[in-house]
Parts: sequence; C-alpha cells; structure tokens
Amino acid sequence: MNESEEDSQHELLAHVLVPVAHEEDALKTANALAPYNPNRVTALHVVEKAGGAPDKTPVEQSEEVAAEAYAAVRTIFSDAQTQTAYARDIVGAIFETADEVGASAIAFRSRGGNRIMHFLSGDLSLKLVTEADRPVIALPHIESEE
Repeated sequence: MNESEEDSQHELLAHVLVPVAHEEDALKTANALAPYNPNRVTALHVVEKAGGAPDKTPVEQSEEVAAEAYAAVRTIFSDAQTQTAYARDIVGAIFETADEVGASAIAFRSRGGNRIMHFLSGDLSLKLVTEADRPVIALPHIESEE
C-alpha cells in the first residue's frame, strides 16, 4: 500500500459508526470490524418506534437490549462511544446519527434473511448502501460464526 492509500484508509476509518441490533449482532459486527483497526468507534442502537401504534417492545426493554449490545462492542473496542436513537425510520436514524457524531463511515454486517424478510423490512441494507452520503462498509461474515 502506498502512502496515499494508507492516508485514504486512515481517513475512512477515522470515526466509524456501527449500527447494532442486539448483543450477538454487536459482538459479531465488532469482531468483523476489528481487523481494520478503526481509530474511533461509535455503536448505535436504533429503537424502532411504531408512530402512533404501540411500540414493538417497551422502552425499558429496548434500552436493556441497547446496553447489552454496547457492552458487547466494548469487549472489542473498549473506548467505543454509544448512541441510542428512537425513530420509525431506522436508516434515517443511522444517517442522522452519522451526521451528529461526525462519522467518516458507517460499517455494518448484513443480518441476512430471505426475500420475504427483505421485502417486509424494505431491505434496510439496500437503503443503507444506496442512500448514504458517506462511505458504507459492508463487513464480511466470519466463517466460524456461521
């Protein structure tokens, strides 16, 4: 790698926003990101709000899930910052948080699922990579995890 490629990688990984869903997802995502040695990591958990209807889970339960996810990230990145967002639009909340914290990139690990799940969820991964205003890093699945 030449010096300009190293500078470019350094800038890309200066401050990575990592959306996490729950403890297991957070640990797998952090493990997948670790080999790239980002300078700064902010873990984000988005609590999906129902917009007028009852929420899917009570706020206290959602905050507990977030705390467990953050603890998992911190087993890999001990100085990781955390953010919790409450929103109907998960991808929009990721983008807003990336702006708020000044993230240089967003790194995520696809959670997979079948075509029906992608259709029902609006394919969040597709929205994330096609609508972002900053680099989005799709992390590989580590074979020993699957």
